[in-house]
Amino acid sequence: MKSRSEDLVFLLAVVDSGGFSAAAEHLEISVTKVSRAVSRLEKSLNATLLNRTTRQVNLTEEGRAFIDQVRAGLSTLEEAEEALAVRRQKPAGRLRVDAANPFVLHQIVPHVKAFREAYPEIELELTASDQMVDLLERRIDVAIRIGPLEDSTLHARPMGRSPLSIVGSPEYIQAQGPCETPDDLARHTLIGFTAPESLNLWHVGDGLQIRPAIRASSGEAVRQLCLRGNGLAYLSRFMVGEDVKQGRLVEVLGEHLTRPNPRELVNAVYYRNTTLSARIQVFLDFFSARWQSL
Repeated sequence: MKSRSEDLVFLLAVVDSGGFSAAAEHLEISVTKVSRAVSRLEKSLNATLLNRTTRQVNLTEEGRAFIDQVRAGLSTLEEAEEALAVRRQKPAGRLRVDAANPFVLHQIVPHVKAFREAYPEIELELTASDQMVDLLERRIDVAIRIGPLEDSTLHARPMGRSPLSIVGSPEYIQAQGPCETPDDLARHTLIGFTAPESLNLWHVGDGLQIRPAIRASSGEAVRQLCLRGNGLAYLSRFMVGEDVKQGRLVEVLGEHLTRPNPRELVNAVYYRNTTLSARIQVFLDFFSARWQSL
């Protein structure tokens, strides 16, 4: 007999990913298996949970009411399982962590092996989102946010600071000339972000809202553009610190930058009504020790 909790997990995946195929891909199982799980639930409940069309899948009114209870129930089940693991002094279970793509690549991935060796029973699931995500909807346990926080529904634990620097490749600076004063920026190609526009505020003097000649939606894309000699960019040390150390990028206007500033803050956040589980606690403790000097 199929596990009811497994069927509920499959249903949630369909709802959160927007379709059966996307859910199957995320779960790494067949579409048929996902479809059968949802059908079993609908048959046992004698209710239609999803409206299916060729283009999309939407919750029915009954499904919307049911899914809220499912989220709460699965969360309670995870906490119960975790409580038993804590009693054995072995934090366990799935831990979903979300951060901007560059932060995942440069500050989480390099430490995953050591974290897994320390806590082998934690199933780490990483998502990389350059935009803010709904933690509850995406079932994220903890998210790493860079910059000031505005959402009052979140707990925040400071994890360190990551200073910002204006950087360019040695080849670019040699070709375009040095950048020694803020006025020199006018004759340089500046690389910035498509959104939000606040990321194009460079903390030079009283603040400089730049008009980028080249824009990208991802910090990693901005870094790659910079490495390839396309211009100057304003990026966090967690992303470019090793590039500067290895001579792939050069810092300019360091003495003209305002430090610290709100964009340097690194926080771990989770919902206020979330019980700080053992797996979240050990993750925060482990990575905080490695991020204090980003």
